[in-house]
Amino acid sequence: MNMIISLIIACEVAFWIVIALGLICRYMLNRDKLGVFFLALTPVVDLILLVATSIDLYNGATATTAHGIAAVYIGVSIGFGKSMINWADEKFRYYVLKQGDKPARKYGIEHAMHYMKSFIRHIAAFVIGAGLLLAMIYFIDNPTRTEALLGILKIWSVALGVDLIITVSYFLWPRKA
Repeated sequence: MNMIISLIIACEVAFWIVIALGLICRYMLNRDKLGVFFLALTPVVDLILLVATSIDLYNGATATTAHGIAAVYIGVSIGFGKSMINWADEKFRYYVLKQGDKPARKYGIEHAMHYMKSFIRHIAAFVIGAGLLLAMIYFIDNPTRTEALLGILKIWSVALGVDLIITVSYFLWPRKA
């Protein structure tokens, strides 16, 4: 397995481990500061992936789809990170600690607005990830070594367009209860 793919998987696992540790420390061990420390480690996971990917490319590796996915992962992690932590926090409190109300499904305009916020996060993730992809393309400055990165950027652009269509559809045809 490619080293970058292994690192992406390890970073994803580490991301959820530090979130789980943060929530366990916060709620089960009553160690708020330690919980915040673990939750604050989530960007460190992204930084590790960014540095490793950069070093691999700097050392002459041809950019692969895995390098492009690393940029996407970093963008998504930063763009959606806080909302993913909030989501995990809400589910943890209800399903593990049996505290609070069951997380309610959203319908109608409330669901459409919630999805719109998610789409805005997707735009932020895209800007960050696309910026990383374009930076890699620029610094490598060799179209044959960066072809895969451009392919990832094109696919992600299409995915962003599809997400926009889905977002608009929720306003036109709201989800019914």
